[in-house]
Amino acid sequence: MMLTFMNVDELLSHYATGARDFREAKLSQFNLSDRDLQGINLRRANLSGADLHGADLRLANLREVNLAGANLSGADLTGANLIGAELYQANLSDANLTDAGLRSAKLTEACLIRAILVGANLAESAIDRANLTEANLNEASLNRAKLVGANLTRASLENANLTNAILNEALMEGANLAAAILHGASLEEADLRDAELSRARLSSANLINASLSQANIRGANLSWSSLRGANLRKANLYRAKLNWANLSESDLSEAMLISATVLQTNFHNANLRGTIMPDGSSHN
Repeated sequence: MMLTFMNVDELLSHYATGARDFREAKLSQFNLSDRDLQGINLRRANLSGADLHGADLRLANLREVNLAGANLSGADLTGANLIGAELYQANLSDANLTDAGLRSAKLTEACLIRAILVGANLAESAIDRANLTEANLNEASLNRAKLVGANLTRASLENANLTNAILNEALMEGANLAAAILHGASLEEADLRDAELSRARLSSANLINASLSQANIRGANLSWSSLRGANLRKANLYRAKLNWANLSESDLSEAMLISATVLQTNFHNANLRGTIMPDGSSHN
């Protein structure tokens, strides 16, 4: 059954009687803030500009829904289906998206400040220029996601899967990427100052001209990656794997490489002033 409603009261009345199927409903600009809409089916509905602040949308079917410009701040979307949803410039600050499905969702310029996305599936989603400051993305799947210019300052991505993700020019200062998987990811000119990258897997990653000053890269795998022109000043690379990595023209001044593996590593024209080398010696 597909129902289109002219006002909020009619929708809520049908929901209260047990109706859940509201596919393709036209709900643009509706005010559904703080409403209990658990398990509702709004697939392909138009909720652009709607106010869903604080709404309970746990396990809701929002597949391919239009939520462009919608206010979902503080909403509970735990386990919700948002595959292919349009969330351009949507406000999802402080929203709970734990275990939500957001594969191929469009989150360009969305606000996800302090959002909880633990275990969420954001594979192949478009998150360019979105604000994810202090968001929790632990164990989230972001493989092949696009996060060009996204703000991930102090975000937590521990154990997240970012295989082949595109994070060029992303702001990730102070972000936690411990044990994250970033094989083949592109982080060209990304800001990773003071980031936590211990045990991260970055083989074949692109970190050209990235800023990694004072980052903790202890035990990370950077083999076959390109760090040409990267700023690694005072970075901790203890026991990091750098086999066949390209560190030409990088700044490794005062960086710590004790016990790092550097087989066939390219240090051409790198700044090694004060660098503590793998054997413990200090480079002059």
